Order: sequence, then C-alpha cells, then structure tokens
Amino acid sequence: MTSRANIENTLMRGADTLRDTIDAANYKDYVLPMMFLKYLSDTYEESVETLRRQYPDDKRFQRQKRYLPFTIAEDCSFKTLYDQRFADNIGQVINASMRSIEADNNQQLAGVLSAIDYNSENALGTREHKNAILRDLLEDFESLDLRPSKIEVKEGQVPADVIGDAYEYMIGQFARMAGKKAGSFYTPPAVSEIMARIVNVQPGERVYDPTCGSGSLLIRTAKKQNISAVSIYGQEVNGSSVAMAKMNMYIHEIRDAKIAWGDTLANPRFLDSDGNLLLFDAIVANMPFSKDKWASGFNPGGESSGKGKKEFKMEPSLDKFHRFDWGVPPASKGDWAFLLHMIASLSVNGRIATVAPHGVLFRGAAEGRIRQKVIEENLLDAVIGLPENLFYGTSIPACILVFKKSRPTSDILFIDASKKDEEGNLRYVKASNQNELSQKHIEDIVDAYQRRTDRPKFAHVATLDEIKENQYNLNIPRYVDTFEEEELIDIDAVQANIARLKREIAEAEAQMDAYLKELGL
Repeated sequence: MTSRANIENTLMRGADTLRDTIDAANYKDYVLPMMFLKYLSDTYEESVETLRRQYPDDKRFQRQKRYLPFTIAEDCSFKTLYDQRFADNIGQVINASMRSIEADNNQQLAGVLSAIDYNSENALGTREHKNAILRDLLEDFESLDLRPSKIEVKEGQVPADVIGDAYEYMIGQFARMAGKKAGSFYTPPAVSEIMARIVNVQPGERVYDPTCGSGSLLIRTAKKQNISAVSIYGQEVNGSSVAMAKMNMYIHEIRDAKIAWGDTLANPRFLDSDGNLLLFDAIVANMPFSKDKWASGFNPGGESSGKGKKEFKMEPSLDKFHRFDWGVPPASKGDWAFLLHMIASLSVNGRIATVAPHGVLFRGAAEGRIRQKVIEENLLDAVIGLPENLFYGTSIPACILVFKKSRPTSDILFIDASKKDEEGNLRYVKASNQNELSQKHIEDIVDAYQRRTDRPKFAHVATLDEIKENQYNLNIPRYVDTFEEEELIDIDAVQANIARLKREIAEAEAQMDAYLKELGL
C-alpha cells in the first residue's frame, strides 16, 4: 500500500534530482506535473481494469469507457514514457504526451500540463545532461503506485484526501526551498485555517480567491463544508501557479472548480450575464503585498513614464466596474486596489478574510481616505495582527482583515496575536526559519473572533467613536495594549555594583603588576 509518506518521499526525490540544475523556486514546476501524470495514468488504468471486469463484452466496455471522467491514451501514459526513458529525445516525448493529454481532456485540463517545457536546454542543460535528469525523474516516480485501491487511508479518509494532502504538503516544502519567491503561491496552513473558519462557507455558496496561487487556501475554505456543495472560483496572474491550482483541485477530486488566468485588477474574469462583477458569498485571499505598478493593465496606451513622455495616471473612470470610486490607491502600493476589488465582488451577506501588510491600517493620503470610506460604510469587521516571520517571501508581520456586508453593529474587533499572553508565553511558536501558529494559537484567535469581547493584551472591541478619535488610523497598538512594564531599576544597588566592580578591577590590575615585576617586565 502507498502511504502519504511514500508520496512525499518520492516528490522529495524528484526535487533532489533537479538540485544544482535549476533554481529551487522552480522544482515544483517539473516535479508536481510528473506526479500528476503518474496519478492520472494509474487512476485511469485502474478504472479501465474495473470496467473490463464489469463489462466482458467489448462493445459495452468501449461504450462505458467513454463515460470515465478523463482519458489517457496508451502512448501517452506514464508507463509508456518510462519505457522510453533512454530515448535521445525524451524531453520532446514528455512534452508531446502532456500536450496530447491536455487536448484529449481540454475542458478539464487545459493549461495544466503544457505550462512547463521538459525539453528546454535553457532550464535543464545540454541534451545529454537534460536526458539524464529526465530519465532519473521518471525513475523516481516509477515505483510510486497511485491507483486508488493501493492508497493507504485512515478512518474517514478517501484516497483523494491522502494524495491531495501529500501534494499540498509538498507545495509547502517547495515554498520553504524557494524562500522569498514562494509568497506568490503559498499561504501557511495555519493562516488558511483561521481565514476558512472566519468566513465559514455554507453549502450552496460561492467562494472566491482573486489571487489564488496554488489553490490550497480555496480548498481548505471549501472543505469546511461538503466540498461538492460549494462553488469554487479563483483567478491568478502567474501561469505556473494556475497549473498548480488546477492540479491541486483535480487531485482533490474537485472537477468543477473555475480557475482563471489573468490580471484580476485589469481583467477580472468572473462576470455575470450583464457584464458586471460576479458576486461571491465568501472571499479569501493572500494578495501580493504592496504591488508596484498595479494599474499598468488599465493604461489605454500612448502614456508612459519617462523623459519627454506623458506619464500615465490611473483614474476611477478607467475602471468600468467602478471599484475605485472611493479613491485610487498609490501607483506603487496596490493593497487597497485588491481590497476594493474584493469588496466590489461581495454579495449582500458576503464575508472577506484576507491577509494584508500593516501599512493598509495607517498609511495616509489616498489610502487614508479609502480606509475612512470603508469604515463609514460599515464594512470592516475585524483586524487580526499576526506574528512576524510567518510567511515565506517576507519577514514583516502581517494582519488578517475581515470585511462583512450587512453588519448589525458598527464596532471593529482588534486582535493582537503577535505578542505574549497574560502568562508571558508567546502567542506563536518561535522557530529559526519561519515562525508558526500551533493548533492552540489558532483556536485562541478564532475563539476571540467569535466571542467578540475585550481580553487584556489580546482583543478589544473598538467603537466607531474610538476609530474617529484616532482619525481612522487602525494601527493595532492604538486599540490593544500589549505594553509590558519593565522592572524598576534600583539605582543604589546598581551604583554599589559598579563600585564593587571597580575595586575588583583595581585589585586585579595590582596583582598583574606584581606578576610582571617578578618576571622583570
């Protein structure tokens, strides 16, 4: 039987095969599609074998085979590629097989397997080196049996859970290897869990992530309910991440997720029949922090920055969806642009939970005016401060912003989970590389959000008058006092200690002089 650990170890072997040849940030682009191909091949093979036993008559068998969720031509299967692993053109063979699988299953797998070129000498080296790497990569996965009947499951699990969990775990491992380049596709599971529980998606609702990365945040959010009863939508500007998200959904047996490729701000892909933004009941996001040139896609042409050229300036009128009528964020910081997009995409009883940098809480000028309008419209529900060094890609502390429509109250909840509790214990697990939130820390944050009451050094429910007194500045320390009094210093004791040290130094110097005289120095 194939355990989750077997899958994870195989994926890591694949990464080791690529080590020293490509950048760690790109391991995922080659290893995950290879695992996906093995998963498709093994699953399809077992499905065909099951049908063959059920329908001995060839005509009935062929008819029933057409109803399988996907098809893998025999000459495109992983086994066929493995048998050709010594071919001089193995990179071309892998590319052709993956594109053929996409073409045969275009409705579900478009853009999933063709995003990466396995025949690229720029990425994988000269023909001899590239062929050796690809041969090793095929051999890494050959012994991994991903047929559903061979997956070791625990009580309450199905094979898709095991394979999907291993896939997501390895996305996290690849993010750790990629370091700063990982922020665009990976959200720490603990943060995803907090946001999923806050938006609390219900059966029949639409859940959306406008910057969905690998799709893990969307999946975790939808899995809080029967995942088949939730409609999943995601958009992502990075093609590699789009492919990863589609694979992630497919492995989790989510076959109707809608994952779009494109610039969410300049070209939102999810529109209703009237051409307006489609509205969603729950929105979760880990948006790019302070994105520079976020409005470039709105440039009608003929305007650019540079000597002697007319500089392009974003105006609300350039957005036909009226997302920036409350104000246009600075050109160099797109945080509020994404937030306004999410707010404009929210249904009448919708909820948003999104990660954001602390700057959105207190920066002035246009951002300050937008923030004031959002508060006056009673859309901001909570601000949750997270520990520093929690995310790959940045060591700065971030926060979770919660927005809601149709709020019954006008107060705002502030939670500071970045410091210590009343007993002096950190509200997170401090680690050498990335800090983490344990299950207890997650429960504390979610419980504080749900209870919505004041707790010393942790949570405070601020009235609208308090917010106004602070001139709509939402900096968390203004509302949650985490100040720790330092012990009073006994000046007399300090002076006495200094005098004692001076005497001891003088005695030591005198003794040293005596030793030097004895030595004639």
